[in-house]
Formats: sequence, C-alpha cells, structure tokens
Amino acid sequence: MKRTYLFMRAFTTVSSLTMVSRLIGLLRDILFAAYLGAGIVADAFLIAFLFPNIFRRLFAEGAFTAGFVPLFNSVLKKSGEEEAIRFVEEVFSLLVCILLVFISIIIIAMPLLIIIIAPGFLSIPNQIEYTTELARITFPYLFFISLVSLQSGVLNAFGKFAAAASTPIILNVTLILSLVFAIMNNFNIAITLCWGLLITGLFQFLWLYKFLRNLGISIKFIRPRFTQRIQVLLKKILPLAFGAGLYQINLIVDKLIATLVSAGAVSWLYFADRVNQLPIGVVGVGIGVALLPLLSQKIQSGEAEQALESQNRAIELGLMLSIPASIGIFILSFPIISTIFERGLFSSLDRDAVATALIAFSSGLPAYILIKAIVPGFFSRHDTSTPFKVAALCMVVNILLNIILMYPFGHVGIALATSLSSWLNAILLAFILNKRKQLILDDRFYYRVPRIIFSSAVMGGVVFLSLKYFLSEFGIFYDINNPMLIDEFRRTLLLILLILIGLISYASSLILTGGLNMNEFKNLTARNK
Repeated sequence: MKRTYLFMRAFTTVSSLTMVSRLIGLLRDILFAAYLGAGIVADAFLIAFLFPNIFRRLFAEGAFTAGFVPLFNSVLKKSGEEEAIRFVEEVFSLLVCILLVFISIIIIAMPLLIIIIAPGFLSIPNQIEYTTELARITFPYLFFISLVSLQSGVLNAFGKFAAAASTPIILNVTLILSLVFAIMNNFNIAITLCWGLLITGLFQFLWLYKFLRNLGISIKFIRPRFTQRIQVLLKKILPLAFGAGLYQINLIVDKLIATLVSAGAVSWLYFADRVNQLPIGVVGVGIGVALLPLLSQKIQSGEAEQALESQNRAIELGLMLSIPASIGIFILSFPIISTIFERGLFSSLDRDAVATALIAFSSGLPAYILIKAIVPGFFSRHDTSTPFKVAALCMVVNILLNIILMYPFGHVGIALATSLSSWLNAILLAFILNKRKQLILDDRFYYRVPRIIFSSAVMGGVVFLSLKYFLSEFGIFYDINNPMLIDEFRRTLLLILLILIGLISYASSLILTGGLNMNEFKNLTARNK
C-alpha cells in the first residue's frame, strides 16, 4: 500500500503542475484560433513555430538534458561545486558557439527547408516567402531555450525545481500578451507572435539567470574546448539524439503530408492534437515521471515482485483514466471544439475539420498513455535500445499509413495513422516486456480492467443520449445543416454539464461493479502516517 501511495502522490503532484501549464497553453490556443483562424496564415505561423521546437528536443530538453544532468550530478558529488560549475562553463561556451553557427546556417537555408517540410505551400501564392519570413524570426529562439535547458539542469541539481518548472508559463503568458499587443496596435498578428516567441526566450533565460545568481552561481563564457568531460557528454548525447530525432522526423513527415492535403490542414491537426494532449500530458506525463524512479529503486534493491506490482498499478491507473477520456472526447468532439475554439476567424468549417481529426486522435489516447506507463519498464533496467527500435519501426508504419490514409480521409487520415501506429507501439512494448517476464499482469488487473471497460461503455451511452437530448431539444453547440453559434456562457455551461454527467455515471458504475474500491481510494489519498 505504501508503494502505491508513493506512486500516487508523485503522480498527483506532477499531474497537477502539468495541468496548470496545459490550461494556460489552451487559453493561448483559444486566442490563436480566434485571431489567426485555421487558414493559410495560421498554417504559416505553425510551421514557423515548429522549426525551433524540432531542434529544441535535440539541443535542449530532450537528448541534451538526459545526457548533461547525470554527468553534472556526478561531477558535483565527486569533485565539488567549484569543479561542477567549471564543467557547466565548458558546456555553456561550446553550446553558444555551436548554436550561433547552426542557427546562422539554418536561417540562410530557410527557404529551401520550408519547401522540403511544407511542399504543399508551393501551390499557394507567396506562402513560402511568408513562412520563411516568420521562421527566420522564430528560429533564434532555439539559442535561448537551449541555454535555458542548461540552466534548468543546474538548478534542478541543487534542488531548485520551481524556477525551471515555471518557464513554460512564461512562454504562454508572453505569447498571450504579444497577441493582445498586436490587436491593440493593429499590428500583423503572426509576425508579432513570432517576435513574442523570441522575446520569450530572452525572458526565460534572464528568469533562470536570476535564480542562479541567488545561489551564488555565475556561469562565465570561457574559451571553448573539447575537454574529456565534453567528449563523455557528446558520447552520451548522440545515441539519445537519434531517439529524439525519430519523433521529430515523424512530426516533420506529418506536417509535410498535411500541407499536401489542403490549406488549413496543418492548423486543423494542430488544434485537434492540442485538445487530445490535455489528458495525455496530465495522465501520461504524470505516470511516466512518477513510475521511473520507483521502478528503478525496486529493481536495484532486488524487489522484482514489487516492481511488477508497481507497473501493473500504473498501467491499471492509465487505463482507468484514459479509456473513459477517449470515449468522452470521441462523443463530445464537436461540442468540445465548438465551445473552445469557434469564435472570431475560426469558422464552422474549421470546427468540423478539427472535430473529425480529434475523433481520430482520441481513438489512440489509451495507447499514448500505455506507452508512458510501459517504457519505464525498459529504462529502469537500463535498456534504451528496445524502445528506440520499436519507435523506429512504428515511425515507418506511421509514414506508410499517412500516405495510404491521406487519400480517402484527407487530414483525418493523418490523425488516424498516428493513433494506429501508437497502438502498435504500445502492443509491441508490452509483448516484449511480457516475453522477458518483466511484465506479468496480476489477478487484480484482470479483475478491474473489464469493469473499467464496461463502466466506460456505460458512461459513453449516458453521455451520448444526453447530448442527443440537448441537440434535439435546444439545438445547442452546432447544427450541421444550419451552423449556429449560441452565446458562449450557455454553450460552456452545457458542455461542463455533459462532462459532469459523464464523470458521475462512470464513477458510479465503477464503484458498483467493483472496478474502484472506495476504501482503498481513501487510503491512497489520505496522509501517509
């Protein structure tokens, strides 16, 4: 029970913080939809926004962080703080030089890169030129966010987590203020947002610089050298960069194919994915972050059975939260998109296009969560190659499915390909762990999961009938034959009511069927004595 409590406590903490960040990000996207719409301007901005984020996972929060943080902690413990800061200065100086050269090359080559990533823009007059202009403004953000990642690693090593965790909030707030500034001064919104992103990077860097100074840490620029520690760092980063690169290739291919489908497809998929990412971010990230250290501790202590139990409970929790979320989003996709985005330049056509893409994305939601719950089973045993190989295979499958499904289903086919390849990823990972006897589902799992599925189906039926009643009696949210927009307060209130109906029906069915033990739930949420 204590093991489960510790996992639940860590999961709740991480999920709560993630939820705050996601909600502010959702507000940002609501404003984007209202003032940029989902047409060619939004497509250009989102491709420009994509560029620094592609390389951020390589230079910053992905491969770099995973390689740098353990090495920094090792130097700090073995050689002391002064030598550890010296190592940071070595990394900082080399990183600055590499980034300046790399960013300069990419900015010069930007028109060619835009054509490669968004070939569909060639059929739209001036779209390549406009996207290039925006991307040249946004790409230097990579310089700041990479240095911010380095600062975050240092702060986290000293136990100062809040400062680094708040940087995404700075991003969303600055972009919202940039949008408001553009509207008030009648400036070009897309260009202003791009400059806002660049300014955000500077704010984030200065924010963490202040906290480092408070700790008495000053990172100076020194002559860049490939020291032995730098060489060790590069050896750690390169394999991780290949793994991070797979995801980025997948992302680029999705965007490439989307530009070939139709104008607006990039935006439709973006907004649908942002809604779908809410439960993935909150549940999936929470499970992944909470489970990995717990599994590592149990495995290193030789407590194999306890590790298996912890993983079973994580998978069970993931399914308990993701299956009803998937069904709920599937049924309420049109009301959700209508309520969140349908205003300003975001039309009823955009609503329908985003809602259908959301339906396709939601079908893979449990798979996304399962991957987050299963992968720590490999990482905790120091096996990073197997998830990489499975991800590589699924990337190829995703690309093939994109090509096959884009013709009959358009942009929805791209979303469906993502869901199907995610299911393949989750199934293969689970199968491999099971063959190794490192994932053995217990009796409690087999008892509860069928009840979770049944209760989710009950909830789906209740929500569907409630939605059908509201539509027939009040004509709320949308009318496919005669698009209409009711007042936002009433629309939001009714969506909340439908969600509450779903939550109550699901929880009631889960408790009545024994899928959720209330005494156990109370013990988990009570203070651990």
